Order: sequence, then C-alpha cells, then structure tokens
Amino acid sequence: MFLEMVQSLPQVLIDGLTLGAVYAVVALGYTMVYGILQLINFAHGEIFMSGAFIGTALFILIMGMSWASAIPQIIVLILVLVVTACITGVLGMGIERVAYRPLRSAPRLIPLITAIGISFVLQDVVRFIAELSYGNYIVTGPSMFRDQITFKASSISSVFNDASFKTSFLIVLVIAVILMLSLDYFVNKTKWGTAMRAVALDRDTAALMSINVNKVISITFFIGSALGGATGVLFAVQYGTIDPFIGFILGMKAFIAAVLGGIGNIRGAMFGGLLLGVLEMFASSNLSLLTGGVFGAEYKDVFAFSILILVLIFKPEGLLGKPVAEKV
Repeated sequence: MFLEMVQSLPQVLIDGLTLGAVYAVVALGYTMVYGILQLINFAHGEIFMSGAFIGTALFILIMGMSWASAIPQIIVLILVLVVTACITGVLGMGIERVAYRPLRSAPRLIPLITAIGISFVLQDVVRFIAELSYGNYIVTGPSMFRDQITFKASSISSVFNDASFKTSFLIVLVIAVILMLSLDYFVNKTKWGTAMRAVALDRDTAALMSINVNKVISITFFIGSALGGATGVLFAVQYGTIDPFIGFILGMKAFIAAVLGGIGNIRGAMFGGLLLGVLEMFASSNLSLLTGGVFGAEYKDVFAFSILILVLIFKPEGLLGKPVAEKV
C-alpha cells in the first residue's frame, strides 16, 4: 500500500498544485474582505463562477472571429483575463456599495446572511443568462492548451511513476503565482496597500489619519473580486466545462484554505490554498487504499471539511495566523 502511494506521488503533486493554486487565489478574496471588514463574503465563490462564465463567453466570442486564428492563444488568454478581472472587480465593488455598505454597522450575522443571498442571486442570474444564450446552463469552452506533457519522474527514482499533465497546468500555475506575488507586493510595498493594512488594523483611527476608508474598502473589493474572476477564467481553461454551481463548493474550499492558513493573513491564504489542494488530491488518490475500499475518491470533499473542523478545534487562528486577544 505504501509503495503504491509513493508511486502516485508525482501525479498527486502536479494535480494538487493546480487545484491548490486556484484555491489560493480565490482564498485571497475571502481573506482580504475578512481582514478589512471582518465579513465572510460567501458571495465570493459566485464572483469566481461569474468570472468563469464571462471568460468563457469572451473566448467563444473571440474564437468565432476570423482574425483570432492569427493571434497566439496566450495573448487571447491574457486579454480575456484582463477584461474579465475588470468586469468582476466592478461587480464586487457594486455588491459592496449596494448590499454591504448600508449594513456596515449592523450585527455581523446580517451582512453574512446578505452575502449568502447575493450568492444565490448571482447563481440564478448566471444560470438564466446561460440558458438564454446557449440553451443549457452547463457550458463547455473552446479547447485551448490541451497538449499533453509527460514528466519522467521514473528517471529521478524508479520508485515513482511517470506523471502527465496538460499545457494548461503550467499556464494556470504560472499565472496564479504571478497574481499572488503581485498582490503580496501591492499590499506590503505600496501606498494603497499600507492604507488597506491600516484600515484592517483600526478603521476609526485610519479615518482620523485622513485615510478614505470607503475608498480603501472599495479597492479591496475590486482587487479581491478581480482576482476571483481571473481565477474563474483559469479554472475554465484547465477543466473545460463549467456550470453556475461551481462557485459554491469551490468557494467553500477556498474559505477552508483561508481558515487553514489563517484568515485575514494574505500569505496564509496562499499557503493554505496550495496545502489544501495537495492534501485533497492525495486523499482523492489514496482514500480507497487507506480505507481498504470502504471510502473512494468521491469522499475527498469530506476530507477537506474534516480539515476545517480540526483546524477550528486545535488551531482556530490558522497555521500562519496569530491569536487575537479579545478587546474589553
């Protein structure tokens, strides 16, 4: 049993890093909003889903034009990523302005319920538009970056099996890492990043220091939603088929990743996403072996939520988070 687990390790790492990169970027949206408003924005998963549909629609539109065949696919992808990120960023800002800002002084439960309501609204709006446009709410995007690459892990050690992946794996991973590093630089090295950290630390004191709190919160929602939308495009490129409900379960797992790394901590969200992706793929490949066939790969979601429960019990501040003293 142990030998079989080791043999599949290269493929588990490749698949886990791809999935983990998606979780990590989506988790950034949860952790940024929580860090600045202490709000768990459950609509963020649907922002990701909206990005997947907007990106797929743009791909279909562009690929249908005669001149598109003369443009390298990577240029088309970058163009679609930028446009989708802008649209979903504005969508996130609009949701904050209309649904969350009026409730900013309300008890925390009320904006939380509002976020859940927004997520259902977005699901149904996207489903309605997809059915109206394509006749079905399950949409398959254009085939891109499908070339298969074989990683000769057996040449490193005969213990490992070879692993294979699509070109899209490298593209998703590289773009996700660029997005994460760019955000880390923005938050830690720029003026607006400093303002975001100041508002997250103490909103009232930041306002007294002439920081425009509303503008900082709007920018936070724009960046988090833009990252979520761009990740939706990467997800559609990697996995091909999308539907209006992909945001719910993936959003929940991204939230788990944020909690695992330490919600409110940007680097923690990145680490938590990658770790959760690898653990989930490990469970998917080996649950049947570990349990003697009692549980199969379909129980990998239970594994992910079990991690959330264990983290909340034994280290509620997350692996990279710090305990926060209760204010009296």
